[in-house]
Amino acid sequence: MSENRTTNLMEKIELTLPTEQATHDLGALIAKHLQTPSICYLEGDLGVGKTRLVRAIIQSLGHKGTVKSPTYTLVEPYQFTDFTAYHFDLYRLSDPEELDYLGIRDYFDEHSLVFIEWPDKGKGWIAAPDVEIILEFKDSGRTCLLQSHSLVGDKLLKNLKQFL
Repeated sequence: MSENRTTNLMEKIELTLPTEQATHDLGALIAKHLQTPSICYLEGDLGVGKTRLVRAIIQSLGHKGTVKSPTYTLVEPYQFTDFTAYHFDLYRLSDPEELDYLGIRDYFDEHSLVFIEWPDKGKGWIAAPDVEIILEFKDSGRTCLLQSHSLVGDKLLKNLKQFL
């Protein structure tokens, strides 16, 4: 998938998201600076806003229909003119080997944006992330940590920093 991966953390952004609107605004900003191919892991407790953030990104990319949670389908595809966005939710996955039956490796190509919730459930079967997004509850809002794991992720976070 993405070239120039590194095991060293390159860029990092820590944010407070006090409202749902702040989460939506972050998603819109991420959408402006994403490039294909990219893989984003989303981590955090149930209800912390992982799906809400992906929904904001996909809508901001120009998707006009409903952005559904893939909790029961495992993956929801969104076709755009030049690329496809895939939203995975691996929460209900009982064995990572099940991903092989889905043809998981076929989703990671040069024309895809891949968002994976609960990536730990697919360990060993999914590609490494360009960006890891960790959401946590804090007071009445959330905190968000974005960490890059590749040059693609590094570029995204550097661009985001200019607008935060």
